[in-house]
Amino acid sequence: MSRVTLVTRRRFLGDLVSASALVLGARLLPRHAHAVSLTENATWNPGIYLGLEPDGTVLIIAHRSEMGTGIRTALPMVVADELDADWSRVKIEQATGSKRYSDQNTDGSRSISKFYDVMRVAGASARQMLMAAAANRWGVRPSECRTEPHEVVSPDGTRRLGYGELVREAARQEVPDPETLAFKEKKDYRYVGKPMPVTDLKALCSGRGIFGMDADMPGMVHASIERCPVLGGKLVSHDDTATLQVAGVLQTVVLEGFKPPHVFQALGGVAVIAENTWAAMKGREALQVTWDHGHHGSYDSVAYREFLLETVSQPQKVARRRGNVDEAMTDPKNEHEASYYVPHLAHVSMEPPVAVAEVKGGRAVILAPTQNPQAVQEAVSAALGIPEDQVECYVTLLGGGFGRKSKPDYVVEAALLSSKLGRPVKVTWTREDDIQHDYLHAAAAMYLKAALTEKWKPTALLARSAFPSILSTFSEDPAKQLPTWELDLGWVDIPFDIPNLQVENGYAPNHVRIGWLRSVCNIFHAFAQHSFLDELAHLAGRDPVEYLLEVLGPGRIIDLKSEGANYANYQHPIQDYPVDTGRLRGVIELAAEKSGWAEKRQAGRALGIAAHRSFLSYVAAVVEVEVADDGRIRIPRVDMAVDVGKVISPDRVVSQFEGSAVFGASIALMSEITAEKGAIQQGNFDAYRVARMPEAPREVRVHIVESDAPPSGVGEPGVPPIPPAICNAYFVATGKRIRELPIERL
Repeated sequence: MSRVTLVTRRRFLGDLVSASALVLGARLLPRHAHAVSLTENATWNPGIYLGLEPDGTVLIIAHRSEMGTGIRTALPMVVADELDADWSRVKIEQATGSKRYSDQNTDGSRSISKFYDVMRVAGASARQMLMAAAANRWGVRPSECRTEPHEVVSPDGTRRLGYGELVREAARQEVPDPETLAFKEKKDYRYVGKPMPVTDLKALCSGRGIFGMDADMPGMVHASIERCPVLGGKLVSHDDTATLQVAGVLQTVVLEGFKPPHVFQALGGVAVIAENTWAAMKGREALQVTWDHGHHGSYDSVAYREFLLETVSQPQKVARRRGNVDEAMTDPKNEHEASYYVPHLAHVSMEPPVAVAEVKGGRAVILAPTQNPQAVQEAVSAALGIPEDQVECYVTLLGGGFGRKSKPDYVVEAALLSSKLGRPVKVTWTREDDIQHDYLHAAAAMYLKAALTEKWKPTALLARSAFPSILSTFSEDPAKQLPTWELDLGWVDIPFDIPNLQVENGYAPNHVRIGWLRSVCNIFHAFAQHSFLDELAHLAGRDPVEYLLEVLGPGRIIDLKSEGANYANYQHPIQDYPVDTGRLRGVIELAAEKSGWAEKRQAGRALGIAAHRSFLSYVAAVVEVEVADDGRIRIPRVDMAVDVGKVISPDRVVSQFEGSAVFGASIALMSEITAEKGAIQQGNFDAYRVARMPEAPREVRVHIVESDAPPSGVGEPGVPPIPPAICNAYFVATGKRIRELPIERL
């Protein structure tokens, strides 16, 4: 059976390389920092991401988590290309959790946009230092030398030195200032922008990849936890008599519930400890538990939907204003309005939450499929009352994440149980646990109203939304707060060229845990925005693509600040990543062309389009929908035009947008979380449905725009345009307008 093996390691990057390695990366120490000793056994540590062994092996540290996106390959590709390394001599190691790696939270589609330049600097710095070392040996200028894969070549081409031969001399060089570095030109890339197999491909295909479910420790016991079905409920009593009779069950342990705000704390409950997972789960089934459901016990998602729709029917707090909407809306006969609703959604990654922990001697060792090992350190530290640097988090492969595994409550459970029992513990969630105790995606209602000319062109647009904010996860009193940056996700940044525009948001209380899910608020904001515009196009008797381009207006940079919006821009500088409607126009035109938009379709088949900017990327989707006589919906084809700036790994870009199409189809067609008396009603895939082969798009064609713009998000921006594009096509095929998701429920 596969096992994660723990070994004793030195505490800096040296824990992964030999004592005689050259080690460098993003500059964390002064530029003049050298090894303490330049003996044969010296380790040079001015940085963290890149090491070079005397035998020529290049070691690159992957500090982000791998969950199918290929990030363990893409970021090292950038380093290796600038280093001019031979890829066959590159080894990639997964980093443990540590603040020295900067941000390790692998969500928000930020890994490439945030660390592309960092990795370029790491590789180019090493390359320049190796060239300087070789030039010094040959008595020539470093600028006259060049490199070929894994070696420095003399100016006349007659002499060559392998990288491994230059390690000691390179370690004597000063780390160059990034402004002095000579980066590769695009034409010289060996790896960036080229199809490359993922690092873990062989292990994944042979069943040897180590996921959280595969991790274990010697002497480990297993735990399955019965939690209150309602958020914040309290344990009244429990009877474990029958549980202790189950073969393999060792004992039960009570975990205290969280103190508000819940953040990433354990939910509390009764843990069944057993020799194996099956015994723990069977013993849990035999538990007799009584709960006090608390004030969330009255939560009903049907009534909550009505509350949200009522909220957006009334004036709310203004987040962006252009012109004067009130003055422009004076004639109800020339106005159109509509309300939209999207329910709670669950993450349901294929691998449910799981973690292994061993706590002893004031130290915690964690093995977990986590998107954020630094959050693991923080949460476990707080729960156990030990320093963060005494929490070691080893990151396994993730069987999916979608934002759920950036929240380490399940890891805290394992750590608390290990602390109580004095031995390693593995906590495994069931699928029912995963759905019923998820950090759910917020339910949301949106209201849009437009004033129109005689030709149905909008002269004013009012847009309101209401949804429970993720602030409720982190704040004891979210009632006094309204979402800020959450409105930036597809609402404040509405791109249409309309002279009068007003964006509003209303407060909504939370009754479940709210968390990030792939593309976050862009899901419901894009659905409302692009469904409404499609409605206007059909009311006008116009082609939806032509109408969309007309309302979008000419290519321009939108100055949101001048319209009162405090726009966060996905935590990136607006000057580097402006809101550019020209790029949005480009993907709309490309998607229409590649999909054969102008071609006629047979009865019952139709195309729908939507386009959206999110995570700094621009995506347009044209979806073909086929509606059978019995009402069944099929999706023969999806065409997605994507502008994500500079592309590092094109095959990974394609695969992530293919996955987005399936993810978005699930949201549009069938996925929905409901609650009654505070408890989530769905428990497994029979009730919380996701697209399977008959419902999933049969063919997804991804058309990548070639661009030299800075790289932007890939993992999430493909999701938002899919649901509205499906619903717009469904309207053409059936004449039925969809304003609430999922379609299957209506």
